[in-house]
Amino acid sequence: MRYAKLPKERFTELFEVLERFGEVHAPVKKGKTFLFTEVMSPSEASLSYNRTMIPPKKYFVRPFEEILKVKVGKGYEPVVEEPKKVVLLGLHACDINALRVLDSVYLDEPEDPYYRSRRANAFIVGVSCEPDEYCFCKSMGADYAWTGFDLFLHDIGEVYLIRVGSARGEAVVESIKRAIDEPTRGDFVKLRDLELKRSKMFKRELNASLLPDIVDSLYESEVWAKFSDKCLACGTCNLVCPTCRCYDTIEKIELNLEDGVRLRRWDSCFMRSHALVAGGLNFRPTRLDRFRHRYNCKSSIEPKTNMFFCVGCGRCSAFCPAGIDHVDVLNSLWGG
Repeated sequence: MRYAKLPKERFTELFEVLERFGEVHAPVKKGKTFLFTEVMSPSEASLSYNRTMIPPKKYFVRPFEEILKVKVGKGYEPVVEEPKKVVLLGLHACDINALRVLDSVYLDEPEDPYYRSRRANAFIVGVSCEPDEYCFCKSMGADYAWTGFDLFLHDIGEVYLIRVGSARGEAVVESIKRAIDEPTRGDFVKLRDLELKRSKMFKRELNASLLPDIVDSLYESEVWAKFSDKCLACGTCNLVCPTCRCYDTIEKIELNLEDGVRLRRWDSCFMRSHALVAGGLNFRPTRLDRFRHRYNCKSSIEPKTNMFFCVGCGRCSAFCPAGIDHVDVLNSLWGG
């Protein structure tokens, strides 16, 4: 893998090249939290953020979108979306790995054409980060991104050590070759020392050993009732999760009773309607059932990537209005 060294005072040159690819979106502080949105200059981006509330998956599977036009009695017509190139600047390793999990779902047969097009037209730039009190990506093996990005920026002080992850990333680096230098041994020593320091900064640790089997086999544990009694069943944890992939489809008919649209929207397994099927049967009728299901899902392994369906970003814990901590729940199954 190729590395290049970019002085921070010349970061604007990289930004200008990225703008040629497409709209640049980066984390921006809004109130007490951060969100990914379009930025027009490097100064607008907050690359030292902890996490956004809504993950960058919103660029690939939108919270609410039209997918089919309906002509009553005549059938359906797919909504054609014009390809739009977007640069996502500042993704953390956990969110890059979360996209890899989503790839394994939405790019499997049958492929989702909307996801495929948006993924192909997105340029991913990762950035290094420091864990806060909610991060447990190290426990999930998602604290480092080996693939899934075009460029990755390691902040090692006065410079960024750039890791090139794709041919597109290589082309961008070539276009700013006057601004970059070849890394020295000292730069790699500094990177090693910073990564070692970062590894020791994690305050949250989840015992992920045998986790899928432990969660599944202890289905009747009293731990589930203890925590589900606090749960508001609001679905916030699903909405902020970077790997949750469930969606619902609804159809709306215009007043002329001829035209309509089919829409896709994010869904939550904490909603009672999620498991409601024809005839009124609900195979997860209680909050306890739905609580256990979510943790079973997040503790499962995605077979293609061999990654957990949870990347340890900490969003579910950080934004839970009931104060339920994901790590506490699962560690409690071990008697901790």
